[in-house]
Amino acid sequence: MTVSVDDPLRPDVVALLQDHLDDMHATSPAESVHALDPSALTAPALTFWTARTSDGTLLGTVALKELHPTGGELKSMRTAPAARGRGIGTVLLGTALAEAAARGYRTVHLETGTHDFFAPAHRLYARAGFVPCGPFGDYRPDPHSAFFLLDLATAAAG
Repeated sequence: MTVSVDDPLRPDVVALLQDHLDDMHATSPAESVHALDPSALTAPALTFWTARTSDGTLLGTVALKELHPTGGELKSMRTAPAARGRGIGTVLLGTALAEAAARGYRTVHLETGTHDFFAPAHRLYARAGFVPCGPFGDYRPDPHSAFFLLDLATAAAG
């Protein structure tokens, strides 16, 4: 598997991200869906990675958005259905967190859903050291949103 910066507008990526958006809309009301569409992932404040097999098969995606000079937000964490349970999310998360640390971020935030569908994501983030927190950035309290924070200094020491 190779993880590298990629174009979120590649056709296979667009298809995976559309599946992601479809799942988000199936599990949460529209006003509680904060997933970005592929074109939004091309913004200058975002870095977008994919994990691929040696033959180029897409395994998953993750993005890191700069919130401010010392903090970022994870966006668009998604593993292809056929690749789930193989540690792809762990590798992608590690890539984004390593980049956050290299940029000098002190914190990384994320927003995800609260329904059972999101339980595997919650476990992944907890294993990485994320803890629940309140809304951040432009988010508002929402019963369909769970907010998490990772203190990179604490994570590095642990």
